[in-house]
Amino acid sequence: MKANNKRQHIVAGNWKMNKTFQEADELIDNLMTELENNDIADTKVIICPPAIYLEMASDMAEESYFMVGAQNVNENESGAYTGEISAAMLEALELEYCIVGHSERRAYYHETDAIVAKKVDALLKHNIKPIVCCGEVLEEREANRHFDVIKRQIQEGLFHLTAEEFANVVIAYEPVWAIGTGKTATPEQAQEIHAYIRGLIAEKYGAEVADTTSILYGGSCKPGNAKELFAKPDVDGGLIGGACLKADDFMAIIKAF
Repeated sequence: MKANNKRQHIVAGNWKMNKTFQEADELIDNLMTELENNDIADTKVIICPPAIYLEMASDMAEESYFMVGAQNVNENESGAYTGEISAAMLEALELEYCIVGHSERRAYYHETDAIVAKKVDALLKHNIKPIVCCGEVLEEREANRHFDVIKRQIQEGLFHLTAEEFANVVIAYEPVWAIGTGKTATPEQAQEIHAYIRGLIAEKYGAEVADTTSILYGGSCKPGNAKELFAKPDVDGGLIGGACLKADDFMAIIKAF
């Protein structure tokens, strides 16, 4: 394990739109067994299942070593927003985390940095920690604009917060070109961006806040590459997609620290 006493190691699993109710129950049960049989005291484990399984997952979490987060939230407090879920509803389930600004939400549902900022505000108002995603698409990486894209997303989505508010934020860097493609940023590429993000935070809020902010890697992290990625000094864990849908694969990543 790398030496870093300032930041929390986090492995979060984003199930996306997968698993029937029975499959979800079985996956969580298998994960609970794995967690019981392994020492993961230094790593915070979060699962983010589809919304209809959040209550079940939250109940099961009371008897295990994982926390539960949502995959999305509406930026409005309440109202006529059919099919949406508010931060107050998530708070009522005693959830501690929620993913915001995932590249799929940005691409398929046209979420802007301004919407991400409003969602962050809604979550913090209801004592839920946002896991805020940022990252560039392949064209932006090839055009050498990835730093500009990351800077804009961080500044417009988060830098309206006070230092005290920002202390409750987790950031996930997801190179969009590496999500679900089988491609992965090299550990060096991941470290470069993570260090850049930490530098932006230091410029805005100071070194202490930057040094205590957990920054996760979210681009095709798997059991085979997690250890090398997590060994980098500014990579504090992972936001895991496909590999979190099997308890043994997810556990292998959790144990990579």
